[in-house]
Amino acid sequence: MTPTLTLDDDGVATIRLNRPQHLNRLHREDLQVLRQQFAVLAVEPRARVLVLTGQGRVFCAGFHIGELDGADDPRLFETTVEALEALALPSIARLNGSLYGGATDLALACDFRVGVRGMELRMPAARLGLHYYASGLQRYITRLGLPAAKRLFLLAEAVPAEALQALGYLDELVDADALDAAVARLVHALAANAPLAVRGMKQSLNELARGAADPARLDERIERCAASEDLREGRAAFAQRRAPVFRGR
Repeated sequence: MTPTLTLDDDGVATIRLNRPQHLNRLHREDLQVLRQQFAVLAVEPRARVLVLTGQGRVFCAGFHIGELDGADDPRLFETTVEALEALALPSIARLNGSLYGGATDLALACDFRVGVRGMELRMPAARLGLHYYASGLQRYITRLGLPAAKRLFLLAEAVPAEALQALGYLDELVDADALDAAVARLVHALAANAPLAVRGMKQSLNELARGAADPARLDERIERCAASEDLREGRAAFAQRRAPVFRGR
């Protein structure tokens, strides 16, 4: 079954990977559905936060090896991950279990990652004889640093959860029964902040990290927030010692 997208009344979007019998491996049809879902969320004004997760005991086993040679669109996996990272919507990877191969990059394209004790990560590209795509290598380097990227790609070893947290891959590591509460805390914090500021700063931070920032685009985001109703509401709420009510405009 392909991934499903839901959006609740609080603006929390959830995309769930739905192939637990195959450890949520990603087929080409899954990637096409994910691309469509990211496109929907990119223009959905009600959405405040995206949670990406999987069914079963594994978050995702990565791209289906049998479909690796996709002549019709050889960059389908890469462009799907890029579409996730490009979302202005803040995103959280709810890692319900281990992750392998391309799934490690899919989760890394999210803004935050919460994992469970006992999980592991393995990037087996070197064991398969595969040179990973450049944007994925860049994401590893900018998010984790060159030494961590070399460890994960060149050794191709399984890395336990505690080491992943030490490397900075996991933002939080919790027991399985505490996963939903940990994700909910992040969701609440993100949803409580001004959407224009959160979305704008997410995009600017990613661009600056890649060395791809356009000063004019950054200035435009800064000016948009400076002239926004959200800023006026935030200042009023601060002065009145109350919680702000942001509307994303």
